[in-house]
Amino acid sequence: MVVTSIRLLPSSLTSFVQHRSPYSWRRWHPSSISFPLSPIHSTSISSNGIISDVELPPVDQSQVIFIGTGTSEGIPRVSCLTNPSNQCPVCLKAANPSDKNRRLNTSILVRHSNSAGTHNILIDAGKFFYHSALRWFPEFGIRTIDAVIITHSHADAIGGLDDLRDWTNNVQPSIPIYVAKRDFEVMKKTHYYLVDTSVVQPGAAVSALQFNSISEEPFFVQGLKFTPLPVWHGKGYRSLGFRFGNVCYISDVSDIPEETYPLLKGCELLIMDALRPDRSSATHFGLPRALEEVRKIQPKKTLFTGMMHLMDHEVVNGYLTKLLESEGIDAQLSYDGLCVAVKL
Repeated sequence: MVVTSIRLLPSSLTSFVQHRSPYSWRRWHPSSISFPLSPIHSTSISSNGIISDVELPPVDQSQVIFIGTGTSEGIPRVSCLTNPSNQCPVCLKAANPSDKNRRLNTSILVRHSNSAGTHNILIDAGKFFYHSALRWFPEFGIRTIDAVIITHSHADAIGGLDDLRDWTNNVQPSIPIYVAKRDFEVMKKTHYYLVDTSVVQPGAAVSALQFNSISEEPFFVQGLKFTPLPVWHGKGYRSLGFRFGNVCYISDVSDIPEETYPLLKGCELLIMDALRPDRSSATHFGLPRALEEVRKIQPKKTLFTGMMHLMDHEVVNGYLTKLLESEGIDAQLSYDGLCVAVKL
């Protein structure tokens, strides 16, 4: 994968760009985008480290857009905002809709541009998907959903499948869903009326979904190759990450099997689960374990996702900046609305 130009970060994180980051990321604002996208004035770093002004070619630029970066319950927690005796500083910040600690269910949208056009491929549609789409789809000019790929069958990954009816009723005739057989068996129970629409009352409008079974072998979606990255999400529970180009996405993981590491070789951008700052849980990496994996995998750039309310965006990124200086680990927390430009 060829790396593209770099867009300006907030001042507190510009050291990431100036040191070594090969990727472009920024939060977009309605005033800066139209559809189709117009060129955005930005900054590029050449191989010799010289910074120069450029204009990005956004029309044919593939992107990874972070639709959500939080836990199943979301940030802020209602229980924190209503607790009169123990106020949570992160949730108080996240009560502001523009704060980077405000996080909904973990999900990304791969906007893949090639000679055939631009395709929007969503990975996971959790129970807060409607709210995430309401926030980010208009801002990024996203109208169609060309496919949804499922990592696992927990509510924060499939709870929003019912909301896809807005697209299949009003935008497009159907949406392909790519899902492992074990997770499809769960959907037969949790979303039985979407799997077997014959049970739906005549005249009722439900999501029109085309279910496609995937294994742990590579498959193609709209011309883009996806390689499943099998991981454990708790003891005995299999979840899938995915590699597309040299981007590796692992959203829900407690352990990585040895057979998965060869599939991560040469990863340039790693997006990985990091639930909390101090330790791992039974089902998720904490930041210390996630950093161990970064040291082992050795990607060029890492963005953490799936953070709970103990992960303060600015505080943790300050810590990660020190790791960049001391170890050369180029990593930071992602946030809802983050857009990373990649060439797939």
